Amino acid sequence: MLAGLRQHGNFPLPARADMNDVLAALARAAGWTVHPDGTTFLSSPQPSLPPPAQFQGAFQATSLETPVFTNSLNSYAIGTPIDSQASALQTDDSLSPSSLDSVVVAEQSIKNESYGNSSSANSLNCMGSDQLLRASAVWAGDFTKTPYIPVYASLSMGIINCYCQLVDPEAVRAELRHLKSLNVDGVVVDCWWGIVEAWTPQKYEWSGYRDLFGIIKEFKLKVQVVLSFHGSGECGSGGVLIALPRWVIEIAQENQDIFFTDREGRRNTECLSWGIDKERVLRGRTGIEVGLGASGELRYPSCPEKMGWRYPGIGEFQCYDRYMQKNLRQSALTRGHLFWARGPDNAGYYNSRSHETGFFCDGGDYDSYYGRFFLNWYSGILIDHVDQVLSLATLAFDGAAIVVKIPSIYWWYRTASHAAELTAGFYNPTNRDGYSPVFRMLKKHSIILKVVCYGPEFTVQENDEAFADPEGLTWQVMNAAWDHGLSVSVESALPCLDVDMYSRILDTAKPRNDPDRHHLSFFAYRQRTPFLLQRDVCFSELETFVKCMHGEATQNFVD
Repeated sequence: MLAGLRQHGNFPLPARADMNDVLAALARAAGWTVHPDGTTFLSSPQPSLPPPAQFQGAFQATSLETPVFTNSLNSYAIGTPIDSQASALQTDDSLSPSSLDSVVVAEQSIKNESYGNSSSANSLNCMGSDQLLRASAVWAGDFTKTPYIPVYASLSMGIINCYCQLVDPEAVRAELRHLKSLNVDGVVVDCWWGIVEAWTPQKYEWSGYRDLFGIIKEFKLKVQVVLSFHGSGECGSGGVLIALPRWVIEIAQENQDIFFTDREGRRNTECLSWGIDKERVLRGRTGIEVGLGASGELRYPSCPEKMGWRYPGIGEFQCYDRYMQKNLRQSALTRGHLFWARGPDNAGYYNSRSHETGFFCDGGDYDSYYGRFFLNWYSGILIDHVDQVLSLATLAFDGAAIVVKIPSIYWWYRTASHAAELTAGFYNPTNRDGYSPVFRMLKKHSIILKVVCYGPEFTVQENDEAFADPEGLTWQVMNAAWDHGLSVSVESALPCLDVDMYSRILDTAKPRNDPDRHHLSFFAYRQRTPFLLQRDVCFSELETFVKCMHGEATQNFVD
């Protein structure tokens, strides 16, 4: 019914619309006025689609407070325990903001008296691409005097080689010069554990990053420093394969259980297992210095391509190293059911579909007594890990804001079990909210949440064998974060190549129909920077997009 209303009736229903949303949409189509609080009364006849006037002036105000960036990263050390006296990289306030792996240190929350507090997440109005195209034509004048949202662009991973040397300073200057001409606020730089502390424990090499930050300072750009404690798993533009530090690999030759392990005993060497968070197995150090998870995200490495995973496989549970198994056994013993001290034996393989397994299928074991015990334990390990890491991070980065990135695992979202989310550590089946427990922990540490934004092609499709719903997942995540009072930022998963993508990002950054006028803290590109790929083709569109994010221009993407 919802799909029919969206497709044939042109009703802009949310991704997870309920009957109240349907009744409100039908009432509006019949000429009634429906207020956000549900108040409904008969008014003059109106067309079934909202008139263009609805979009105009949605963010008008008499004044706009210019955002001030404060509390930059003063000092930090990669992979250093709290009691270590190892040397730390010093930066000054002009390089704010900065970031930490999936723990990211960024600027303090930007408050705007006219538009509410950016420390709250925005609401997401999931509209179809055809509606976004129509909206883009009537948004003229819409973004002037709207909240200022900083825009960041990622620098290439290969600009620093494995010896921590800046490869091509003049090429960096050329890139930064171009970004500066577009009025981009800053850049995102990955600082890799496998480069900085590559050879010897607690011996740090920062020279290449010092040179890079010096050049960034020349252009008066801000920087988000992403402290990456995982391996890259791929080569950057400079041909650098970034692994974990060599001395960690040497330890692993004698103790491979420091890595996440699947049911078949295969080790994932991209990042360290959370099972060693409190185990002094790294030459007297615990594993708590590692980042939040694989690929710089808060998640288990459940879908590794090097293990043969391909979209839309459900992935596999990663809890079979001896440290995780010891923890599971203790939890089962405490519960009084020692025979539950095992992973599920019917959860399929990396490329299984949920309906092919006894654990994830409709009515499967995921919702049995054992299944609920196991999934509570598995997701609880993730929450305990983020709590421990953030407790130390907030001490190390005192006074600086910290950002945590969560994954967007949207395939199998329209099934009952949400299998891919379960293997990644988010206990989020249809009968349970799996993100709120995580967000309560993030709120405890005053964290900024970072979510991923996908293009218009990533929408619900008929006959979609993956039962994917990126809009529905984003709607749930954004609203859950909003409910917990978290500030939210967005990272682009794909280059912006068309009008639809720009419109979608702007609509997410500054939601038109949010009565509380929430907006994003910042926006960042994490793929190959489109600013640098499309200098001649899309320069004017990119420039206009940045101005719209800054609240300085109208949107004029349509010919």
